[in-house]
Amino acid sequence: MDLWQLENEIYDEGFALLCGVDEAGRGPLAGPVYAAAVILPRGLVIEGLNDSKKLTENKREALFGPICEAALCFGIARAEVEEIEELNILNATFLAMNRAIEKLSPAPSLALIDGNRNTGIRFRSRTVVKGDGRCADIAAASVLAKVSRDRWMLEMAQRYPQYGFEAHKGYGTAAHYAALREFGPSPIHRLSFLKKMH
Repeated sequence: MDLWQLENEIYDEGFALLCGVDEAGRGPLAGPVYAAAVILPRGLVIEGLNDSKKLTENKREALFGPICEAALCFGIARAEVEEIEELNILNATFLAMNRAIEKLSPAPSLALIDGNRNTGIRFRSRTVVKGDGRCADIAAASVLAKVSRDRWMLEMAQRYPQYGFEAHKGYGTAAHYAALREFGPSPIHRLSFLKKMH
């Protein structure tokens, strides 16, 4: 799969700079949702780059530095648990994505958003379904967002050791639910996500 094929076609439509945007952490029961926006030099191949979900944690960590160094620019941002609770997870994800795109300088002519929804994106944008496996810029953004979020959850694992965040990063595993039943939610839990808890 050529990660530049789709982007080259879009560049050929006349866009000057494309950025890829992806999020990490829409599904977990705890912690913020992260987003990253990346503009790579057109055609740049980063060895091993792929959709972050297809990479091991170690591989993502190993790619983080090279992506940041190679990118023309990148932005990493997040929406807090309070914002998720207030806005809902979809709108909070758009908020994090907008914040990430805002950090880009130079600004992109078009933002490629992973997924099928871009209604809350304030910049000129286009959706790319399964974009993290089809576009180099989105794949790079997926790694930056995921690694940034995982690192934050590891810090929280030290602050709230009883939940085992280092193992599940806040996702709803059996061990996580068991800890919630025993200890109740922490300040970084998304209470609206716990309503379905058995």
